[in-house]
Parts: sequence; structure tokens; C-alpha cells
Amino acid sequence: MKRQNIPRARQLRVDATDAEARLWLHLRNRMLGGFRFRRQFSVGPYIADFVCAERKLIVELDGSQHADNPADERRTRFLELRGYRVIRFWNPDVLANTEGVLEMILLELQKAPHPSR
Repeated sequence: MKRQNIPRARQLRVDATDAEARLWLHLRNRMLGGFRFRRQFSVGPYIADFVCAERKLIVELDGSQHADNPADERRTRFLELRGYRVIRFWNPDVLANTEGVLEMILLELQKAPHPSR
């Protein structure tokens, strides 16, 4: 993790949204398919909500501030160029359908990582 991102990542963990806190309950301690996730994890200049490094998967939870945000597109492009797959969910969807979101994440985890990465 980039040293300058450590305080920000720690603060983001403390200030987690309800959706982030709920999803973390299901991702922590290898609870989803035995895969290890890190939360508020630094990837380059960015801090990703949840990262499974083993499968190069990033899960981002978005609130209304992310709707049609060009900065999010640049961020996703940066992460994909480094071999990560990025999947996004809206906060209300996580809260209303946690099990469905977990199923979609597990399906992504079970896909083979990109062969060139």
C-alpha cells in the first residue's frame, strides 16, 4: 500500500457506508468461497473498496455521487490496465439484495483470471 494512502484507507474503513459494512461481514475471513478480500486497499493512487488479489478482482460500491462520473471511468481503466477486473454495485442494491450481490461476486471469482496477467 502506498504510504500516503494508509491514513486515508484507515479513515475509509472507519467511515464505511452501511452497504460496505454489510458486504464486509460476508467477505471477511474468507467467508465467500474461501477467497481472501482486503477492504479499502490501495492499488496505485486509488483505494479500492474490496480487493481479492488472488483473483485480481475489485468490488466497488457506489452511491449517487458516482452516477456518470468520468473520474470513475478513468479509475476503472487504470485498474483494468493493471490486470484487475472491476465490478460495481449500487449501495441500495447491496442493502436490498445482499445474497444476489454475493452470488454475482462469487461467479466473478470463479472465472479464470485473464491469461496474460
